[in-house]
Amino acid sequence: MPSNAPPTIQAIRPLAETRLFRVEGVDLRFANGTEVQFERLKGSSNGAVIVAALTADEEFVLIREYACGTERYELGLPKGRIDAGETAVEAANRELREEAGFAARRLTRLNEMTMAPTYSGQRTQLVLAESLYPDRLPGDEPEPLEVSFLPMAELDEFAASGDCSEARSLAAMFLVRAYRQQRQREGAA
Repeated sequence: MPSNAPPTIQAIRPLAETRLFRVEGVDLRFANGTEVQFERLKGSSNGAVIVAALTADEEFVLIREYACGTERYELGLPKGRIDAGETAVEAANRELREEAGFAARRLTRLNEMTMAPTYSGQRTQLVLAESLYPDRLPGDEPEPLEVSFLPMAELDEFAASGDCSEARSLAAMFLVRAYRQQRQREGAA
């Protein structure tokens, strides 16, 4: 049975670094004495946000952008890095304005998500954006992003459609739906 204590980090050394990524070698010693070497992608110190923006009609605001990793255009939620000096909520509103052309009067940080915690330290803050209004900021995208809307009631079908393969976007929308359902139950009680 695993120990409750995490392994001891013996050493961390840089292996490679680019403009966006840093790969580290990490030497660990587990409580049972086993020593191993892992490699991990080190996340940025500020982290990132993903914005689940909901219209008054209970529709998610989606963007369609080119995903270099999958070499195709994908639908997903607005997202981006948290800049130095920004809170997750401030970054969420900025990214929503830059990528989708909306701002929100009500922003709620719901959760922190990771994609592959075994080898990546990237942390993404999920922010729910409500009470939307048009407000565009210039962004850093290489081409204009297409904005579309997904009724929350169609989320299951959308997830099965293959139009979005980005796990953070899918997980965020399901988490928001569960959050909204819980709020409705508590309001009805």
